[in-house]
Amino acid sequence: MTAVFPEWFYPGPAGGWTADMLDDLPADAPRHLELIDGSLIMMSPQTAFHMFVINLMIDRQRGIRPPDHLAVVREMTVTLGIRQRPEPDIMVVSRSALTNLRTTSFRPEDVHLVVEVVSPESLERDRTTKPSKYSGAGIRHLWRVEQENDKPVVYTFELEPAVRAYVPTGIHRDRLTTDIGFPVDIDLDLSTFIGP
Repeated sequence: MTAVFPEWFYPGPAGGWTADMLDDLPADAPRHLELIDGSLIMMSPQTAFHMFVINLMIDRQRGIRPPDHLAVVREMTVTLGIRQRPEPDIMVVSRSALTNLRTTSFRPEDVHLVVEVVSPESLERDRTTKPSKYSGAGIRHLWRVEQENDKPVVYTFELEPAVRAYVPTGIHRDRLTTDIGFPVDIDLDLSTFIGP
């Protein structure tokens, strides 16, 4: 039996997809797609670990609590160039960039922090490809969250602007305590989300 795929599944236009095309995909396209080097990347099904880490990070009491001029958003894209529109799991963005409720993507200059929660299928992209693109675009802070013995470990990075590359600022296992222009103190225990 031959599989039949919708039109969006097949190779895109000559020269690849462009960032603006993501807003015009057909209704049957997957909900979460990102554009890397002109190619559409479909997200794999989310794991419980992935979901709980995102829930922790965006929680108003326990998670990232930026000052009023910044906002925490999840699963939205950042347009880094004509053929680059990745979708970090979480971003901290300038509140002024949320110009209306139809906003789907942000400019890199409006992004203060990107957070990637690593899945087995995204390991190489999250460790290598996307950090290189984020740093090249001048995004100041990056966190990468990985699963280690069923617990989160957070690798934090800051942009070294002279070379436009990230330098590590810490590895956090039980508690994420850092400063990214505002203080961050997050208990990384997921048990309250998972239950007894």
